[in-house]
Amino acid sequence: MDLKTLLGTLVDKGLRREPPTRAEALAVLATSDDDLLDVVAAAGTVRRHWFGRRVKLNYLVNLKSGLCPEDCGYCSQRLGSEAGILKYTWLRPDQAAEAARAGVAGGAKRVCLVASGRGPTDRDVDRVSETIAAIKEQNAEVEVCACLGLLSEGQAERLRASGADAYNHNLNTSEGMYGEICTTHDFSDRVATVRQAQGAGLSACSGLIAGMGESDQDLVDVVFELRALDPDSVPVNFLIPFEGTPLAKEWNLTPRRALRILAMVRFVCPDVEVRMAAGREVHLRSLQPLALHLANSVFLGDYLTSEGQAGKADLEMIADAGFEVEEAGRTTLPAHRTGAEPPGREEERAPRPAGEAPRTDLVAVRRRGAGTDLAPNA
Repeated sequence: MDLKTLLGTLVDKGLRREPPTRAEALAVLATSDDDLLDVVAAAGTVRRHWFGRRVKLNYLVNLKSGLCPEDCGYCSQRLGSEAGILKYTWLRPDQAAEAARAGVAGGAKRVCLVASGRGPTDRDVDRVSETIAAIKEQNAEVEVCACLGLLSEGQAERLRASGADAYNHNLNTSEGMYGEICTTHDFSDRVATVRQAQGAGLSACSGLIAGMGESDQDLVDVVFELRALDPDSVPVNFLIPFEGTPLAKEWNLTPRRALRILAMVRFVCPDVEVRMAAGREVHLRSLQPLALHLANSVFLGDYLTSEGQAGKADLEMIADAGFEVEEAGRTTLPAHRTGAEPPGREEERAPRPAGEAPRTDLVAVRRRGAGTDLAPNA
């Protein structure tokens, strides 16, 4: 199939909410740099059909940093990590609410409350519930998404009752590759937690991490698994290779490959909130504005353990590219997703791009915001 036919087919399917074939998704990842703008334009047509030119802003609050017992190879908070990150125990509800206020003031309509660890205890759920109440007391309209790890029975229901709107738990990579990046839990545990959150009435947020040495087939496999789970939000993270972690040397992405990955995700998940998440500054770099034609959601400011682009620069980038910040009170998802309508690993691992030195200078460990005496970046 030639490129024009491929892209026309993908646009037609995206406008009908019909999935591409796996071969078509793989073909997107295999397109050349000469074809990149055509790919972005086609996926942008699908993005604008479902989300217009709106960009939803999200803001992370790291409730508990570091000292995680899990061994996920990509994570700076993992068991045995030597990354020089901030480490602190649970923030008080008033501290977390103060941190959230900075993001909301910058235009964020969703606050993501994240805590390191395998999963929450019942006492931890109580803590998070108190934090949700403190945040919503300041701003009743703000969406709150919890990200606390693997859930035990009844915990999703308790979070929903406390006012949580969503729950995040990423699949991260394909089932076939999962054992290579984590041994302390498996892929099925992650799938079960997403389903548990959905069963409790929480909006599911689940995505992936690109750049861990996976093949194109791995990327397509995890995105199709995400489509089968049908989350409302799909964050696309790009590995930040922290020194002191097992994946510190995995510099496998170029800005053009990152764009192709986002385009593939948009074609497979046309009507969901696709979020340009961690690592965009490191890997997309000056092509971030182009990614807004693919993703309709971004994180504002800093991430959990690394610094992001300044919030003011994010807002300027959105405006300069001709997009608009999605206002509070506006429903992000299309009507059919909000109740108005019923709703083989044969490839080699991706090599480091030839001729491109890793931009290690762009990885900045977070030293400000929640858990510090310095103001957050929002």
